[in-house]
Amino acid sequence: MQRQIIVVFFSLFLLVSPKAWSADRGALFKVVGEGHTMYLFGTMHVGQAGFYPLEPRIVAAVSGASKLALEVDAEADYSALAEAQQMYGLYREGTSQLLEPSLRERLRQAAARAGMNADKMSSYRPWLLATVLAIAEYRSQGYLTELSVEAHLSQLAKANKVPIVSLETPSAQLSMFDRLSEAQQQRFLEESLTLIESGRQRAEVREIVEAWRTADRNALDAIAARAAADNTLSGQFVKKFMLDERNIGLADKLAGMLKRENNTVAAIGILHLIGDTSVPALLSARGLSVERVY
Repeated sequence: MQRQIIVVFFSLFLLVSPKAWSADRGALFKVVGEGHTMYLFGTMHVGQAGFYPLEPRIVAAVSGASKLALEVDAEADYSALAEAQQMYGLYREGTSQLLEPSLRERLRQAAARAGMNADKMSSYRPWLLATVLAIAEYRSQGYLTELSVEAHLSQLAKANKVPIVSLETPSAQLSMFDRLSEAQQQRFLEESLTLIESGRQRAEVREIVEAWRTADRNALDAIAARAAADNTLSGQFVKKFMLDERNIGLADKLAGMLKRENNTVAAIGILHLIGDTSVPALLSARGLSVERVY
């Protein structure tokens, strides 16, 4: 369980349709600058065996790329992921959760439904509890982090001797949760439990996936607009820190890579590629040529 948690702490917003396909999906952008070309592909962080192979154009692009860039190369950075989880996701020895009784009971029930014992997670910070519960729910439906799009692309790159680089560090990713106070983290957990209990999380996630599966621009734009208007603490945290702030750093790294190298592919979560503050929008604002292929 621990390996899945640290690899995809942000994957609770993404899921996969149970149908295989061969048509366009998600979003693919062609970015040109400094005489160099990069393809930017929107991914999901979970998957099933029947989802592969991917659409031929992205397979060809990765197979012939000079470099594949991922948010984090989970296999290469596993030790760093474990260290970051220890630092930012777990309480230090001698301290533990101070949850309100009603929230603790909701946690206990949600954990039991997921086949877990909440008492054995007493060292987990509230934001990590929310992530663990989401991952457990999705795994119970057969959606596996080890079969994510990133994992598949990583295997494809290695088979073709394409170097893989990480755009971010695990510490930089997980340290963002330190910006939430203990009370805010408990609110984050409470809102996550409400989504799980009501079934809304599953419905919203499936909506994202259907838009990804069909490469539906209008649906993806609507999802981005709804996320921007989400005034919950968890919604605003995701929008401000997990997306907008990280998008700036991702765009910086990609622009630098485009300047140095030709024929590269970057594969990052689909939510980073939609909306007014998306990575493609930021790259375009830098004067780079950004074409949406689909």
